[in-house]
Amino acid sequence: MNDVLKKIYDVGIVPVVKLDSPDQAVPLGKALIAGDIPVAEVTFRTDAAEESIKKLSAELPGLLVGAGTVTTIDQVKSAAGAGAKFIVSPGFNPSVVKYCVDNGIPVTPGVNSPSQIEQGIELGLSVLKFFPAEQSGGIEMLKAFAGPYGNVKYIPTGGVSAKNMADYLSFGKVWAVGGSWMVKPELIAAGKHDEVTRLCREAVMTSLGFELRHLGVNEPDESAALEDAQKMEALFGFALKRGNSSHFAGTGFEFMKTRYLGQNGHIAIGTINVDRAVAYFARKGIPSLPETEKRDSAGALTAAYLHLEIGGFALHLAKK
Repeated sequence: MNDVLKKIYDVGIVPVVKLDSPDQAVPLGKALIAGDIPVAEVTFRTDAAEESIKKLSAELPGLLVGAGTVTTIDQVKSAAGAGAKFIVSPGFNPSVVKYCVDNGIPVTPGVNSPSQIEQGIELGLSVLKFFPAEQSGGIEMLKAFAGPYGNVKYIPTGGVSAKNMADYLSFGKVWAVGGSWMVKPELIAAGKHDEVTRLCREAVMTSLGFELRHLGVNEPDESAALEDAQKMEALFGFALKRGNSSHFAGTGFEFMKTRYLGQNGHIAIGTINVDRAVAYFARKGIPSLPETEKRDSAGALTAAYLHLEIGGFALHLAKK
């Protein structure tokens, strides 16, 4: 998988940015980084696009900068020359796509029909922009595409918002989502970068969907684990479920038969996408423990522990 597309997957959100002046670029880019979304798709809807991409690429090396609304080969050349690392087009223009493919430039053209998807497959693409997403049938349309085109992933854009982004990202064929609700032109024009940062952080938390799954308690032996699980059942009615390595009381409490990670045990946190959550924490300097990783048949992470304890409890990420 291309490194640029992998970075987009790890973040999961692509802000679609319209800039009226290159002077707006760097402050906006800093706001995105502060909001934990180090990606920007600068659209070629204004004359400021090329110079804005140049400024962002030169001054903010930690920001992955691409060009959007690209409809001609000349625009591809201008964007790539300015430092754009990926190209996004609203539709499927074969000449634009082929130029990008031939020159090793990651491109995600817009599609919303089987014929366009097949054009992308023929040119060797496996990640496509689904546009306009909501107007083209939304998540149900993507599920319909998944049958005949099981190896294709999508970046839905158009009508995606804070309200429906989690629905899209919960579907395994969605690579990331694109949108502008966190980078509205009026916020950029007014210099409200703190608000941009707040909306970005909010979007990141929504995309990850963190929630408490259960508390795991380290017990000295199997008899202690069973005894405490039975107490929880007797006191609170949390049904006992016996397991090979632990016993559960309801779904909220796990009693380990032998000591595992964490001084006292572990806190299991559910998330929409464990791979993306691991990448999110890695950007914050908190690595996962590779030896604890579990994957499904497709290779996606279903569980992983972080190299971190809170209150004597290890942190365990699990797929919701």
